Amino acid sequence: MNKKELVDAVKDGMGATRKEAEAAVGSVLDAIVAGMRADGKVSIVGFGTFSVADRAARTCRNPLNGEAIEVPAKKAPKFKASASLKAVVNE
Repeated sequence: MNKKELVDAVKDGMGATRKEAEAAVGSVLDAIVAGMRADGKVSIVGFGTFSVADRAARTCRNPLNGEAIEVPAKKAPKFKASASLKAVVNE
């Protein structure tokens, strides 16, 4: 399912217009991003937890020529599914 299909599903579930459903999906996604940026973690009970992970700087090798490349430290988004979501997916 892509974002367009998600908007269509929300539209059908809400009985709303496509524009209202796009606004609802956009608001939810924006709130998750804002929460991750501010607190580093967003928990949705029964669904999962979005968090920010720190990745350390490291040295890698270019597979084409074997040259060492320094990869800088960065932050990466993570998602951990809840037990109830895992159970529904595995049914």
